[in-house]
Amino acid sequence: MGNEYSESAASSTSRLLQLCFCYFFFYIITGVGVKFFLKTGEGFPGLPGMEYLFYSTLASSVLVTAVVLIMRWYRLDSVRKIKVCGITMPSELPYIVFSGICTAVVVPTTTLLYTFDHISVMVAMIIMRGSVIIIGRIVDAIQIRKGILKKKVFMEENIAMCIALFAVLIKAFTGGSDGKESPFSSIPFMVIFASYIAAYAFRIYIMNYYKNTRPAEEKAVKRDNNKAFFAIEQIASFTTMTLVTICVLIAAGKFGVTGPRIDPFAKAFFNTNWDWAIWAGLVGTAYGINAFFSVFIFMFKGRTATFANLANRLTSLIAGTLSTVIFAAVFGGKYPSLIDWVSLGFIFLAIWFMAKAEKKRKAELAAAK
Repeated sequence: MGNEYSESAASSTSRLLQLCFCYFFFYIITGVGVKFFLKTGEGFPGLPGMEYLFYSTLASSVLVTAVVLIMRWYRLDSVRKIKVCGITMPSELPYIVFSGICTAVVVPTTTLLYTFDHISVMVAMIIMRGSVIIIGRIVDAIQIRKGILKKKVFMEENIAMCIALFAVLIKAFTGGSDGKESPFSSIPFMVIFASYIAAYAFRIYIMNYYKNTRPAEEKAVKRDNNKAFFAIEQIASFTTMTLVTICVLIAAGKFGVTGPRIDPFAKAFFNTNWDWAIWAGLVGTAYGINAFFSVFIFMFKGRTATFANLANRLTSLIAGTLSTVIFAAVFGGKYPSLIDWVSLGFIFLAIWFMAKAEKKRKAELAAAK
């Protein structure tokens, strides 16, 4: 089974740009929404991070799960069938479900890492995005070594990765921590961060394993199998998060378990703030919509994990900067600092190298055809 793809609508540069634009647009809505609902002061909700997490995640998860069920995207054309306890199923199903469980870890831990008062939000963002960029390159190295990925990582992709890492790390070494505590000195932060990294690493590896082991010419396949992967993954994620949420609520409501993150989470369910809950849920749907574009960028046909991860993370970095500008102009927040603009300049430089890599990849795909 190979991983060579001919140039088609599904693997074209224009399709990739469309996905990135949509991801960019909805990421701005998500970014401005989070800043608004967490901001304290007259006229602002000032919701605790965990309370907002409950409202927004509930809405986004329900939306995504409903869409994939209604559209019946979960129908998977398998390359091989297996039997488990006498039940015949696609061989891909177990590891896609595991990827969904990993997604259920990534979603809440992303917000949890922003809820530490003694650690800068910007530094948390930096190390999360930087780590995902590194994961993509490691996954490529492993899968090339194992013969799963037949493509090579272009020099331009490696250069873009290094520049992107410099762009996100430069903030941490130029006052990005705002004088707050180093995240590496906080055990709870590091435990959550380790969970985030491990879950993302498994998920990105699985996505690329699935993508790179599909037949080169799927003549018998009538459906978009990336949609099937996404659907099964999201159903597994929704189920996992629902079960964990029920356990947390039972622990808080019946057994009186408390904590700085459990209390606002439980309050969101037992004492719902209806003045803001519905609005937070509506904004949360933008996060759910973004899940579609995010996964399809990660799994984009004919591209390495290094390239796809860069496309995903750099798009979010640019959108994050623009959402900060919009929030500052409309709601009186802080504008990006000088170092933020310098970092953005390096991001655009990384994109320039990615464009060169994409040009070479298009030539490769055309030659394969």
